[in-house]
Amino acid sequence: MRSQATLTALALVSSVSAFWRMPCRSQTGVGRLDPIMDPGEISDHVHTFSGGGGFGFNADYGTLNATGSCTSCEVTQDHSAYWTPAMHFLYSNGTSVMVQQVGGMLVYYLYYLDHVKAFPAGFQMVAGNKNTRNFTGPFPDTDLSSWPTDPSDQFFLQQRALGFNCLNYGKDPEPSLYRHQFPTKDYMDANCQDGLRLELAFPSCGNGSSDSLDHKSHMKYPSLVKEGNCPEGYDTHHPFLFFETIWATNSFAGEDGQFVLSMGDPTGTGYHGDFIMGWESEQFLQNALDTCQNPSGNIQDCPLFNIQSDATAATCTFPVPDALANDDVKGPREGLAVGIPIQNGPQPATQYLVAGRSSVPTSSIPSTTASASFSLPTLSYTAANPSITSTAQGGIIIDKVSIASTSTSAASSSAAWSALNKVEYASSSSITEAPSATAPAPDIIATSYMTTGNQVVELVIEEVEVTVTATPSAAARHKRHAHKHAHHAGRR
Repeated sequence: MRSQATLTALALVSSVSAFWRMPCRSQTGVGRLDPIMDPGEISDHVHTFSGGGGFGFNADYGTLNATGSCTSCEVTQDHSAYWTPAMHFLYSNGTSVMVQQVGGMLVYYLYYLDHVKAFPAGFQMVAGNKNTRNFTGPFPDTDLSSWPTDPSDQFFLQQRALGFNCLNYGKDPEPSLYRHQFPTKDYMDANCQDGLRLELAFPSCGNGSSDSLDHKSHMKYPSLVKEGNCPEGYDTHHPFLFFETIWATNSFAGEDGQFVLSMGDPTGTGYHGDFIMGWESEQFLQNALDTCQNPSGNIQDCPLFNIQSDATAATCTFPVPDALANDDVKGPREGLAVGIPIQNGPQPATQYLVAGRSSVPTSSIPSTTASASFSLPTLSYTAANPSITSTAQGGIIIDKVSIASTSTSAASSSAAWSALNKVEYASSSSITEAPSATAPAPDIIATSYMTTGNQVVELVIEEVEVTVTATPSAAARHKRHAHKHAHHAGRR
């Protein structure tokens, strides 16, 4: 029969049947562009972009897949565009700088719903609301068993589709989608020693359309954000997209100021993201969804994918449009780029003048260079080197198995950890000695990754067969089968 720690872990495995972990460790660009919300004109805030290099004011499926186009993601057949707002640090004297993004973006394609269909050519969507400035729910979230089974309150689900994960690789990881607004600056300084991971879940229930007037209404969240019941009329099940970006907030520990998103949001509740389908064809993506279902989540395990090196991916960028050539988006500069007010809420944010648009010249917005007494923090990250970044670890898959038993005691947590087989990989990719050849081959349930320093730790959940004199009960023999069909009622 299986050890108790392993049984506990199995009982908490979520109902995802397969997934891909798509690293896009380099940015294609940074700037005030948003071809979904602001096609053909300057956007009202700064975004960071990953994916297809055929990007610009009017990017679409065609431009992303034009002849000779490239991608900053590891799979060359994926020219999709993925973007989110940038994070900035606003010093108390009014000077702002962009926080360094660590390791680009990690994009998950997960199968939570059944009969998952590929995004069609021309598909695009937006998740989140840039104007939200308030989260009124409890912290942490109530158990999923208490959530409504009717997903009619999409605002409730939208707010819980945001996550701000405090990273400290010396401690057990926080769950994904654990908190839905920024921690305070003091909390981050004291606890988030390895930065802040911003998380965004996209809706996966579709009505069969490729887009809608607001770029949101054609998609809805299921009742538990990731899984559950889809709203009536939203019977097309697409992959569950999940974005992770890590920001080096730890570089500003002890500095006097605040973190803000590029649209002037100091709360985080306005976090959002955009996606344009750019896979080489809908049929290729469908074939991949049907074929590439290795539970490891590694794109290398899919025979259909052509994998390029991070160095090659890092060469993929898009040209900065002439209208944005003089934008000083990274700073140091006076205020946010460009002339964006800070709106604290709790009421929704309101529209402001956009520099360079609607007869508002960019030159009329103040910008400054660093004074003699001002210096940027020294950062030790190299964005395209996965051996020293934490983007490759991911969070949502680590959360598939809770590293704790039903007891909250330290002893119980330690017992659960004993169900994990840790295999360390040095930056040279050398592997520690393999288990004895006489040991039975483990039945691997799930794999996840955690980066610390220059080592990547692979966490492998195994079934462990233990010989005992007692005869297992029928219930024990049935337990693994039952967990696959049980309603997922624990926290994410």
